[in-house]
Amino acid sequence: MLRDQDRVFTNLYGFDSPYLEAARARGDWDNTKDLIGRGRETLTKEVRDAGLRGRGGAGFNTGMKWSFMPKEVSPGRPHYLVVNADEGEPGTCKDREIMRHEPHKLLEGCVLAGSAMGAQAAYIYVRGEFYREAEVLQRAIDEANGAGLLGQNACGAGARFDVYVHRGAGAYICGEETALIESLEGKKGQPRLKPPFPANVGLYGCPTTVNNVETISVVPAILRRGSGWFLGLGRPRNTGTKLFNVSGHVNQPCTVEEEMGIPLKELIERHAGGVRGGWNNLLAVIPGGSSVPLLPKAVCDSVHMDFDSLAAVKSGLGTAAVIVMDKSTDVVRAIARLSRFYKHESCGQCTPCREGTGWMWRVMERLADGRGSIEEIDVLEQVTRQVEGHTICALGDAAAWPIQGLIRHFRPEIERRIAEREASPNQRSAA
Repeated sequence: MLRDQDRVFTNLYGFDSPYLEAARARGDWDNTKDLIGRGRETLTKEVRDAGLRGRGGAGFNTGMKWSFMPKEVSPGRPHYLVVNADEGEPGTCKDREIMRHEPHKLLEGCVLAGSAMGAQAAYIYVRGEFYREAEVLQRAIDEANGAGLLGQNACGAGARFDVYVHRGAGAYICGEETALIESLEGKKGQPRLKPPFPANVGLYGCPTTVNNVETISVVPAILRRGSGWFLGLGRPRNTGTKLFNVSGHVNQPCTVEEEMGIPLKELIERHAGGVRGGWNNLLAVIPGGSSVPLLPKAVCDSVHMDFDSLAAVKSGLGTAAVIVMDKSTDVVRAIARLSRFYKHESCGQCTPCREGTGWMWRVMERLADGRGSIEEIDVLEQVTRQVEGHTICALGDAAAWPIQGLIRHFRPEIERRIAEREASPNQRSAA
């Protein structure tokens, strides 16, 4: 269990004010000038050595990502930091809590991350539905500008650094980093082909790094306490603390900060009050937001909540949004509903995704009703493989993986529905 002294987010539940005076009392903006003074290489190395992996889902080493930025800032080509606050993954609400209760942690992280990559400005792209969160964030920016923490001489370190809030319009696809950049530029939110990568050609054609809200918000704590402290939490290659969302059929849905690698069962029972009706009433869990494959109870009994442990059981940590389903759940119908979501949110740029998501949803609806054949299950699985890995961005993967997880673990349930419908004369004639 995470000790209180190791927590990064000390106002996660909003018991205290989110604004500057209270934030400073909690330790934010403490000696930030000296941290900046360590220089680009030292800041990047400290974060890389800490093993911080991106908290937006991909899990790439954050310091390594920063190091891809050009070492020199060319005239007329400023460097930018873009913060992805377009939290649209179903089941996920961790970044929302940071923005409305700990905005200064995010802003200080922007300054430090920006210093590490030679950036002159940060753009925080906020999900359109997060209206109040954007208000809190803008007020925090105004406070920081007034206190000299942002602006012409940010934190008294001798360089200008500005932070801007940009509100999206609710498109899930804009959570993909290049679609987010396109939207920031005023264009339709569609992913770009890579290469070139944003570190070379990003926002306005300039070097850009895109990081998640939680990723940036933990940077000040790492730089103050040292990479060794962060490495001491969690498990090898999966270090530090993590915000977990637990929702669905639990007694106390929650957002909680815990060590990476906490057992899934412990997370649910200790912090979410356990599964509704007891642990033996558990059917399945989606461990990382709606885009990762679900896991049946047999796997949930012992799996740990980190990138590598979940990958080993053919799922993923994703955004660490734990969606719990008890035995009252129609699991086939639940995955069909997710298929509808991804069909709706596809930008339509890639043929496999544009055509495949709609086809997969229609087949899932039929299978949920038992209208289909056993052979169609295999065809559906094959189509998910043709969508997965064949699109510009990962939305095709996100649409395919929940279906793959369902077939892998709950194929007998799909077959049972088909068999029952075929055995029913009334249903057969109606079909």
